[in-house]
Amino acid sequence: MKPAELKKRLAGEATRLDRVMRDDLGTAIKTGSTLAAVLDHALFAGGKRIRPLLTILAAQLTGGVDNPGSLPQAELDRLAIAFEYLHAASLLHDDVIDHARLRRGRETVNTRWANEHAILAGDFLHARAMLLAGTIGGVHCLELIGAATQAMVESEFIQMEAAASADDREETYFKVLAGKTAALIAAACECGVVAAGGTAAQRQALRTYGANLGLAFQIIDDLLDYQGEPAATGKAVGNDLQEGKMTLPLIYALERAAPAQRDWLREILTIDPDERLSHFASVSLKLAESGAFAACLDRAADLIKSGFDGLAGCLAPTVPAQKAEEALALLGALGRYVLTRKR
Repeated sequence: MKPAELKKRLAGEATRLDRVMRDDLGTAIKTGSTLAAVLDHALFAGGKRIRPLLTILAAQLTGGVDNPGSLPQAELDRLAIAFEYLHAASLLHDDVIDHARLRRGRETVNTRWANEHAILAGDFLHARAMLLAGTIGGVHCLELIGAATQAMVESEFIQMEAAASADDREETYFKVLAGKTAALIAAACECGVVAAGGTAAQRQALRTYGANLGLAFQIIDDLLDYQGEPAATGKAVGNDLQEGKMTLPLIYALERAAPAQRDWLREILTIDPDERLSHFASVSLKLAESGAFAACLDRAADLIKSGFDGLAGCLAPTVPAQKAEEALALLGALGRYVLTRKR
């Protein structure tokens, strides 16, 4: 699938899922309320709705929505948006923790309103997601979403501790990523299989695909914090360096750099955060010279390939060939999109 075709398909699905979310929220909260305004600002800023789309594609690949035991399309859509709600809730809380002023090129909720508004809106979205998962997907989907949410919170603590101790182990970095990003995307994929009445083997394969996609997504996100264009990403570069986060570009540079460069990088990590940011251009150059950026791209590409290769045996015999091929093509294209995205 060519990038232009993927972009068109994603735009169409995002528009459709936006309608599902607006309809759902219209039944849950009072129109014209402050909460409605905050959620409108937080949810409808042009996101691609990748997570709910993955739930739908996983169901389409492993069992379809027309088979006995599968959720009908309307209910599958409502289950899928739970993952967009959880993602948005995590961003609302992250922006408070990080004192962020911009998200996707516009003011964050905590900037336009206040921290209290962002925290409470995030709590509402989390509660709504759990309600949808439990009432539509049943206990198995509720367990998956609960475990993913738990992993997301635990990973934030691990990340804070790693930053405080300058933990530069690759093992710690991937432990953070597994909870911070991969867990929710893996759960979105696996819930789609559950909704379609899929097998344990299919659940495992889609869970791995989703986890690897999430890991690769975050690796690229960490690369963009060094190499991205603020006009495209909607946020300034250098945030991770300023906060002292040990992301993969910096970890790989510390592994690969000459001793003098390694000592200089470690010294930079000990100085005041604002002063550290003033060295951003020099640090980026050192990372590029060490081969860290290229190594990150290679690692992300390996994860995408491994996850996608595991889907070969997931096609259910009851799924029409055209639908299965379409789902596989989209899942493959999403992997390529993650590796080449600019925002």
